[in-house]
Amino acid sequence: MTSPAPPSPPNGFGPIVSSSHLAEGALPELSELEFGLIIAGHAFDRWVVRAMAAAGHPGLSALEVLVLHSVRHRTRPKRLADICLVLNIEDTHTVNYAIRKLVKAGLVREGRVGKEKCVEATPLGAEACDKYRSVREAMLLEAVTAAGVAPAELHRVAGLLRLMSGQYDQAARAAAAS
Repeated sequence: MTSPAPPSPPNGFGPIVSSSHLAEGALPELSELEFGLIIAGHAFDRWVVRAMAAAGHPGLSALEVLVLHSVRHRTRPKRLADICLVLNIEDTHTVNYAIRKLVKAGLVREGRVGKEKCVEATPLGAEACDKYRSVREAMLLEAVTAAGVAPAELHRVAGLLRLMSGQYDQAARAAAAS
């Protein structure tokens, strides 16, 4: 017995996906979400890199920019493990490499808090984050506001993305254990 076809979406064309064979299962909307994550993730990475370049610091990767912002958060030194936890990154080597590049660029410095090795933003790093925020406000926030996206909707979508990241993490652990 075959399952009934899913209802047609409002656009009448079916879900917008990158891999139709994955949308043939019970929840084609998940494939649509995954395609949205793919294109949003790449667009976000491009944005982060180009916004930091516009802020005066070209040549940084998206991960390096995100590590810098994480290190700058609340102007307190951060441990490598804390940065990886916040950014949900398992491979600490990639973050460690990003930190080395940021140190070389003069945007962060390494030090110790007690026996712990920590990283903190330098004045140049803090200035880079402030300039990035200005670029973000001028080029992105105005566009999002003009598009009519309500703050409550952004809050709801952010919560859904955090929930889904937990679902994907759990599924990844199960797949690794099988």
